[in-house]
Amino acid sequence: MNSETAPSWVPTSGHALRHAGIHFGAVRIEGILGEQAAYELLQFTDFRAGPIVREDTGARNMYFLLPPQTAAAHRWPAGVRALSRNAGCAAFVGVPALSGATWPLRWQSRPTVEVPFVDGELLREMVERAARAVR
Repeated sequence: MNSETAPSWVPTSGHALRHAGIHFGAVRIEGILGEQAAYELLQFTDFRAGPIVREDTGARNMYFLLPPQTAAAHRWPAGVRALSRNAGCAAFVGVPALSGATWPLRWQSRPTVEVPFVDGELLREMVERAARAVR
């Protein structure tokens, strides 16, 4: 995927805040649980998981970007938060450009034409698997 085929919500340079629930829903997972969930999902999908944004500062959150209006439809375990318009909050997610300087954000897995979003049900299963692994 390049800047011509990237979704409209991906900035052309740097990074930008996008309102969760408009272009995508998001699931935020902090720290080691987020890293393990991303690892499980990437392994299961042969590295075609859909868009995952990694925050390299602070709590080191992982943001899994799901189709719009779907993140709150799933039951998430403790420590996992759905960010969408349906979740009763106004949440914004930082989205990095596909290339160039994007610190402190970067793509753990990029959106593709074939996999524009993370599958919510599969993510829920991988989060449960990750939670067992980090205990």
